[in-house]
Amino acid sequence: MDLKPTKPLSGFVELLPAQQRCFDACAGRMLNVLRGAGFSVLDLPAIERAEVLTDKDNWEEIETQMFLFQKGDTKMGLRYDGTVGLARYVAGHLNDLTFPFRAAQFSKRYRGERAQRGRYREFYQMDLDILGINSLSVNYDAEIIQVISRALDTVREFIGPACVHVGSRPFWDALFEYLKLTADQKKQVFVLIDKKDKMGDEDFAEGLHDALDNGEVEGRIKSVFSNGYEGFVGASPALDAAIAELTGFMETLRAIGVEKAELDLSITRGLAYYTGLVFEFKLTEHPELGTAAGGGRYADLAGNFSKTKIIGVGAAIGFSRIFWALLESGKIDVTRFSRPVAVAVLVMGNQNVSYAMRVADDLRAAGIATVTYLDTEKKFKNQIEYADKIAAPFSVIIGDEEVGNNSVALKDMTSGGQQQVSVQDLITILKK
Repeated sequence: MDLKPTKPLSGFVELLPAQQRCFDACAGRMLNVLRGAGFSVLDLPAIERAEVLTDKDNWEEIETQMFLFQKGDTKMGLRYDGTVGLARYVAGHLNDLTFPFRAAQFSKRYRGERAQRGRYREFYQMDLDILGINSLSVNYDAEIIQVISRALDTVREFIGPACVHVGSRPFWDALFEYLKLTADQKKQVFVLIDKKDKMGDEDFAEGLHDALDNGEVEGRIKSVFSNGYEGFVGASPALDAAIAELTGFMETLRAIGVEKAELDLSITRGLAYYTGLVFEFKLTEHPELGTAAGGGRYADLAGNFSKTKIIGVGAAIGFSRIFWALLESGKIDVTRFSRPVAVAVLVMGNQNVSYAMRVADDLRAAGIATVTYLDTEKKFKNQIEYADKIAAPFSVIIGDEEVGNNSVALKDMTSGGQQQVSVQDLITILKK
């Protein structure tokens, strides 16, 4: 019989135990920051109706982008991001939620596109959103950035420092109106700006010329990246309003302790989605990873599900993309995650299993990570080798003598020293 393959599908990742423990520990730290900031961590369905996931009617077209399937007459798909499910959830529970509503998610997402380095078909993403009905202060945009900064800082030892880059969609909208760009030109230039970092100055200038064919207008747009927005102060009321908002926002970030923040008008993000301030977090020591987290303000989250206008600011942290890349490249040292247990309980003789398992239960109840080796027919040499392989710092050896004395033999796996102690003394020693 031919053996079945053991390698996962392309675009799906499996971590080794120590890597997974590091991954989980980092996720736990970051989620604790979100909970501490009042975010409700939601666990929404992984499967949604196809009509919820997309506005498109062309099944064949969206099939290449999502994992879709059909049961009876119902077309369904695996979630590809957290926003669509959140929009449906909020619209369906408007009367049950208190606004501003803080929502967080940490779950697997699925994308049917071709897998490539840094882009997976199955991946974890961490989302956080603050939502309001009809209005939402820009102060919440600052809070989202502050919370992400704190969350990323809890795992700084693994990923290094992060810097947030802030842009403004209203600034560009106002500038394009001032420069009298057509709707098609606006769209083309937005795409160019979004790709500017990857294109380089020469290709960007060529793209602008192809889209506009107006040297003066092209020069005004390029001046934003060399001189900032100062040259447009007083040009129009809309530009003045956008500049004032952006200037005040950067001052707010500094005032609330977000020290690593930069104005970056090349940040545009989601051209059909975001309507206000936008931002991206970059890892200073790992620029090759691109954007670690990003988001911004949107004017109407749930317009497809409710007539109530829900305004929000949200962000997604590319959790899997960051940590899987760093783990696979060996840039994260997982040595300390290779010792998941504090003690291994070794049993000499099947007649002593019940006593050994009671000892193990007492240790676990005391918060001491404990593994039992219950193959009692194996020789002591095999059992102690097992304790050594799992890197347990201590072994508890239980034989007829220990059961008779209501004690255990505690062996220090580093020094080789061994002592006879009571279970209570054992707990005291191990908790030190």
